[in-house]
Amino acid sequence: MLDLQSRIARIDWSFADRQHAPAIEAIHPYPAKFIGDIPRALLDVLPVPVNTFVFDPFVGSGTTLLEAQRRGIPSVGVDLNPIACLISRVKTAKNPVGLLDNAELVNAAAQKNISPTRSSISNIDHWFKRDVQLAISALLEEINGIHTGEILDALRLALSSILVRVSNQDSDTRYAYVEKEVSKEDVFEQFIAAVKKLNKALLARNWPQSSVTVIEANTLRLKPEDLPGRIGLVITSPPYPNAYEYWLYHKYRMWWLGYDPLAVKEQEIGARAHFFKRKCHTEENFWEQMRSTFDLIDQVLVKRGYACFVIGRSKIHGRIINNADIIQAVAGEHGFGVVSRVERVISSSRKSFNLAHANIKTETVLIMQKNEA
Repeated sequence: MLDLQSRIARIDWSFADRQHAPAIEAIHPYPAKFIGDIPRALLDVLPVPVNTFVFDPFVGSGTTLLEAQRRGIPSVGVDLNPIACLISRVKTAKNPVGLLDNAELVNAAAQKNISPTRSSISNIDHWFKRDVQLAISALLEEINGIHTGEILDALRLALSSILVRVSNQDSDTRYAYVEKEVSKEDVFEQFIAAVKKLNKALLARNWPQSSVTVIEANTLRLKPEDLPGRIGLVITSPPYPNAYEYWLYHKYRMWWLGYDPLAVKEQEIGARAHFFKRKCHTEENFWEQMRSTFDLIDQVLVKRGYACFVIGRSKIHGRIINNADIIQAVAGEHGFGVVSRVERVISSSRKSFNLAHANIKTETVLIMQKNEA
């Protein structure tokens, strides 16, 4: 049998022969999405002890959780972005029985609602036409009256997935105003189409519905007792400093669904706004953020357990910062040794805000192991 180093070395980390991603991955836009091939490869070669969880402290759109679930392994993920948590919950929840029927009822009732409560979102008239606003508000009033958790989440996610398309924002990867020919009828049609797409993707899952816990919280403030059990393996891709604007990407989605994007922005690791203010962030902030992360991991991960980080470089005020070096050093401070360090090329199709600014073309896969002590 090949040893661990040999098995890791045999992996094609570029995933040149990558198959099409499962339909569940396309249910909602998300920036810099963690491709399933990476956690899939790691789960193939690394052990997860019995009665432990796979843990992703920066869960994003739930890719690690989904790959663990496909193997019947319980998992837990944390993110402070409520849209990320909503995506992760829907991806890994049981199939919502009656989703399409509920969507049709919601849509019909919303079309008859001629005077829904208008949103008080800041600058809303700039980004959404008046009749589009009314259609979205009517749909939300009907959706929020549903009390079945899985159906409520699924319908909110379907609506969230179309909000940029029916707005005056250019696209999911370009935050700029563009006049669009969108009507309230388009909103209702796109909502139903999104629900049908989501329902088809959920029904296509053919793996066991193992335990998945999604926690909406700031990982840097999390305590060991907040997690549901012992952690057997960590697989994650933390936010990069001064690279991706996750909060901005989902800004109006959060506002429409009743969340506070400015609160998310304030806590988000790497948000570009943090690097262009009077007391601006530097790479030292990332050092401290990763120390907080490893303080938690060190307390919850089993002895000899593995922690895998996928991380790219950042550009901060003209300087290229190798974030993998920072994570490796912080891990070493906590008694983790490096098992493998691999550089992989990021597919050019992986687009998101500030990709050119951050110059992120490669990323590092770091596989580390906790020492016995």
